[in-house]
Amino acid sequence: MSDLVWLASYPKSGNTWFRMLVASLSVEGDNLDINRLSESGGLAGDRASFDAVTLIESALLLDEEIDSLRPRVYEALAKAAAENRAGRMGPYLMKVHDAYVLTPKGEPLLKGADAAIVIVRDPRDVAVSLAYHTGRSIDDAIAFMATPNATFAAAGRGQPSQVRQTVLSWNAHVTSWLDQHDIPIHLVRYEDMSSDPARIFRAALRFVGRDISADEAARAVKLASFHNLQAQERAAGFGEHVIAGGLFFREGRSGGWRQRLTKEQVRRIEMDHESAMARMGYLHVSDSACG
Repeated sequence: MSDLVWLASYPKSGNTWFRMLVASLSVEGDNLDINRLSESGGLAGDRASFDAVTLIESALLLDEEIDSLRPRVYEALAKAAAENRAGRMGPYLMKVHDAYVLTPKGEPLLKGADAAIVIVRDPRDVAVSLAYHTGRSIDDAIAFMATPNATFAAAGRGQPSQVRQTVLSWNAHVTSWLDQHDIPIHLVRYEDMSSDPARIFRAALRFVGRDISADEAARAVKLASFHNLQAQERAAGFGEHVIAGGLFFREGRSGGWRQRLTKEQVRRIEMDHESAMARMGYLHVSDSACG
């Protein structure tokens, strides 16, 4: 197994919670710090890491030029992870929101890793969470999720801390990871992780070559409970929260869309993402099943 593993998901699908679980494994006592996620890995879109590896100021490059260089960045990070494996308890997990796409030169954007843990969440819940996270309306979030070539952190006002990430539509994002044949993946449904977090967490780590005990998994789940994560965020904030006000760790439960979405909003999501929803077991609902 590679020393670098992608922890991939469409935004607001449980990626950060999984990283908190991983971070919980290496802390002493009850001292999980949500703003210091050392062992849980880095961010594939981090602009500072890109600049440090390439020795090029990314602000001077076009998004397409950055994309062409990103495979070299990840190959370098994979090499560094291999050279520094001593003292690390498992592979280096790197958070990525990009769909599995090709660069302008025709090579996979995400080179360097030999495996991926892919987390998928019901798009109806994603729409609600994404709206809160970005400060958009739910209708705007639904429209964004259906945009064929949607991106995050594209160049605009100011200089974002992350390089542009191509997420595509929710349907295309999920399909891109499931249908690629370059690296093996371990698929995690957020709903399964929510209902049985210790078991799902252990299985995902086992896939990437790290075995943990049931007691270790249970302790990680306790430390990374949404109650604890919310308490820390209220006390000290969370560096990855992009909108002032509200919480990044808002609810974390599955099925909340039933109280938040209108019948028309549910219908739009189900029509936009029908094929991937069916593939993932997210059944359509009758008009009477939501608010």
